[in-house]
Amino acid sequence: MTDHGQRDSESNGNGNGESGDGNTEYGRKKFKRSRSHFADRVTADGTDGWPVEAGRYRLVVSRACPWASRALISRRLLGLEEALPLAVTDPIQDDRSWRFTLDPDDRDPVLGIRFLSEAYDARETGYPGGVSVPAIVDVPSGKLVTNDFQQITLDLATEWTALHRPDAPDLYPEPLRDEIDGVMDGVYRDVNNGVYRAGFATGQEEYEAAYTDVFRRLDMLSDRLAERRYLVGDHITEADIRLFTTLVRFDAVYHGHFKCNRNKLAEDRVLWGYVRDLYQTPGFGDTVDFDHIKRHYYLVHTGINPTGIVPAGPELSGWLTPHHREQLGGSPFGDATPPGPPPAAEMIPAAGHP
Repeated sequence: MTDHGQRDSESNGNGNGESGDGNTEYGRKKFKRSRSHFADRVTADGTDGWPVEAGRYRLVVSRACPWASRALISRRLLGLEEALPLAVTDPIQDDRSWRFTLDPDDRDPVLGIRFLSEAYDARETGYPGGVSVPAIVDVPSGKLVTNDFQQITLDLATEWTALHRPDAPDLYPEPLRDEIDGVMDGVYRDVNNGVYRAGFATGQEEYEAAYTDVFRRLDMLSDRLAERRYLVGDHITEADIRLFTTLVRFDAVYHGHFKCNRNKLAEDRVLWGYVRDLYQTPGFGDTVDFDHIKRHYYLVHTGINPTGIVPAGPELSGWLTPHHREQLGGSPFGDATPPGPPPAAEMIPAAGHP
């Protein structure tokens, strides 16, 4: 949900304070994530006019964006690769929005557009807000359906069930939803969005308040995960997906670039083990591109990194080291099964992984 560059850091045009890279406001103002302007839903009964239909929609993401990464992981775990085809943007935006420069002729081969903003314009002419990812686009009309990063993954888990792969996990189990929602609320406010509040702060007091929130919440999460493998229940849920996408970027960008530098994640035994456990789980690490992540943050956020230097580190081999979290019990998918290998076209290039 990022809409960096001239518009902002990574916001998702949503404005929820997430880094979906779409709608964030910073600079002289206090960092604020805007609400998703396009909050239609794709549902089983088509209540909003967008029924679940295999192949009808295109999921547009940046692998650099943590908000888009949520949708990438959910889609993989649920086996929706064929039902919801993927479009991956260049990690570097310009002032015309996310670009399809990774594709031949710099155009998305299905939508036929060069910039994601064209799908936004097809939906609402002259829309003045940020252009963010993740975005679901209706292929027949070329119109944006939704950029609501908070709702997209919940709907993938609960509304797209007819198209899930056999034995797909229940990422948002009904008996645990209240607990999941409570955990996700704190994670969103203090961690997912907290690192942005720290990174784009324009005053010392504002920065220190965000910094305090980030590490207070991380300490609470470390305590929670010290004796349990996953955040809620005994297998992976939506709560783990939402925490993972920030933690996996922490040492590479948030520790230095966003000044969240009390300690590295690798220095917290519990959280480092937890995030490696998830990274090594099919559907998580195989969606992460560290090359895209670093180039996006360090090259797009010119106000924070005016030299445009992309750090050479950190060393990535540690992501594949044993985590021993299985000793806590539980299993990644409970009674479900892991997803198969990612489609060949979606494999992460060698530069992006350990």
